[in-house]
Amino acid sequence: MDLDAFNLSILVPAFLAGMLVLATHVPLGMQVLSRGIVFIDLAIAQIATLGVIAADRAGFEPEGWVAQVAAVSAALLGAALLTWTEKRWPEIQEALIGVLFSLAATGGMLLVANNPHGGEHLQDLLAGQILWVAYAQLLPVAGLTAAILGLWFYFGERIGRFGFYGLFAFAVTASVQLVGVYLVFASLIIPALACRNHAPRRRMLVAYAVGATGYLAGLGLSTIFDLPSGPLVVWTLALAGILIQRPAGKPGC
Repeated sequence: MDLDAFNLSILVPAFLAGMLVLATHVPLGMQVLSRGIVFIDLAIAQIATLGVIAADRAGFEPEGWVAQVAAVSAALLGAALLTWTEKRWPEIQEALIGVLFSLAATGGMLLVANNPHGGEHLQDLLAGQILWVAYAQLLPVAGLTAAILGLWFYFGERIGRFGFYGLFAFAVTASVQLVGVYLVFASLIIPALACRNHAPRRRMLVAYAVGATGYLAGLGLSTIFDLPSGPLVVWTLALAGILIQRPAGKPGC
């Protein structure tokens, strides 16, 4: 245990990054659960990751603008494909999302196979490096987050299939760059699961509370015990979600 490692200059931007991820992923996660397409986040995140890996393989910096364009473009192509498959084969959409995730994940492995640092780069994209987030990275993500939330709450159900998948692509691409694939998926699903049996008017508040608690506890514990931050936050999110569960059918739901 290392209490001296509790450095607010590291923890504050990391926590803010988590809050930006939750800002879009809580409402999107509720929609994902209602649509029964739970693994869409993993699929889109993995496709965006594939775009970053492809740009890196082509010789561009993973943090540069070319890699960002590649990630967004790949995610939007994935969104367009999923829009088409949902319209054509809605009964097997979840299975197709799983197949697309598998293809994107193994495609990334193939692209880094001959790169001596490929495994390390892939691990960073999956598990994330949230403790190394800088304030400068948060500003463009904050602007994108505000735009996504504005469009989401303004259009609502009128946004349509591709509108939903398109916003999802932008939200996930930005989030993956900050916290990694695993934490993006956990931020989408765990708060939405935790609040599902609460009263409708309280669900959004409960979901954000679960997310904030999970990030705060996970980041603090990872610093104190010198453990990987992304994986530990996933576990603290799950624990917070379990503790706040309300049994189905309980009065007040």
